[in-house]
Amino acid sequence: MQAPAIRRSRRRAAAGRVTTLRNADSAGREYVDTLRTLSEASSTGPHFEAFKDIAWDSPAFAAPADDPRWTLPDVDPLSRTDWFRCLPATEQRRVARLRIASITKTGSQFEQLLLLGGTQFLMGLANENPEFRYFMHELTEETHHIQMFQEFTNRVAPEVHGGPTLFIKSFPLVGMLGSLWPSLFFQIILAGEEPIDHIQKSIMRGGGIHPLTDRIMEIHLAEEARHIGFAHAWLRRHAPRMSRVNRFALGVTTPLIMRIGFWGIVVPSRQDAKAMGIPRDVLRETYSMRNPDFRRLLSDACADVRALADANGMRTRFTLWWWRRTGTDGRPSRYRSEPSRAAA
Repeated sequence: MQAPAIRRSRRRAAAGRVTTLRNADSAGREYVDTLRTLSEASSTGPHFEAFKDIAWDSPAFAAPADDPRWTLPDVDPLSRTDWFRCLPATEQRRVARLRIASITKTGSQFEQLLLLGGTQFLMGLANENPEFRYFMHELTEETHHIQMFQEFTNRVAPEVHGGPTLFIKSFPLVGMLGSLWPSLFFQIILAGEEPIDHIQKSIMRGGGIHPLTDRIMEIHLAEEARHIGFAHAWLRRHAPRMSRVNRFALGVTTPLIMRIGFWGIVVPSRQDAKAMGIPRDVLRETYSMRNPDFRRLLSDACADVRALADANGMRTRFTLWWWRRTGTDGRPSRYRSEPSRAAA
């Protein structure tokens, strides 16, 4: 016969395992409900097509090169440089038009990276996995975003290059992470989506730029909310199942990935900086960690990811130093998309 103490210990252990399973089942049902809600929203909620929901040839959306509405938004550190402020009005409009088209082109390129990795991720899912349905909805929406961004680029400034060449050349290799290291791939998704989402919301809160750009941002923000929500939900769901090594690796790589993604989207490529005529010293000073405006923009764009990393146990005393080192540290947002002025 077993000693009473041993029997009590085993009963407690068994009870602990049952409790853990019940919690996991409850969390699993909640996750499945989230996927169902996202899928239904993509099917019956606001969803758009690039050439159906934008009146490209409407006179209100005309975007000639000398349109006085071409202005740099305040969120762009370039708008606060002495170099830009001293330019003649016509030259400011030219720079603003190229700058906005350049960021839009880079957004299109990043969406293509998401498609590359996203299809790799889907191939690894088992039948009946509800993640397949929603993420397929997301990839469908991303194709419309690519068309929308590219059409804008073609009409406004087809001469822009977009992201840095090395950044773009790495996409095929990065896309393989969709199947090789999905958790890292979803962090890469956020490294592209969060900065763009933050910048576009800041622009719209400030009154917008041009009717055409505003319409594009309205569409992108409406659907991107679901995309970012899924990435957050996926990482929250799968984080408890990650090994300690994987969790530590993500804790270290996430701030670096956020820094690289932000740099690729926000900092003009060498080709586009030359087309805009930005002097090298102005470029270095404007998009440098020595510039408080640039540092603040980087930190603000990472606020939601910091909150997610905290919830997933990936910002620890062993990894926090890297968040500080990369400039991605700061106060986590209290809720998703909290305005920067409240999080500061």
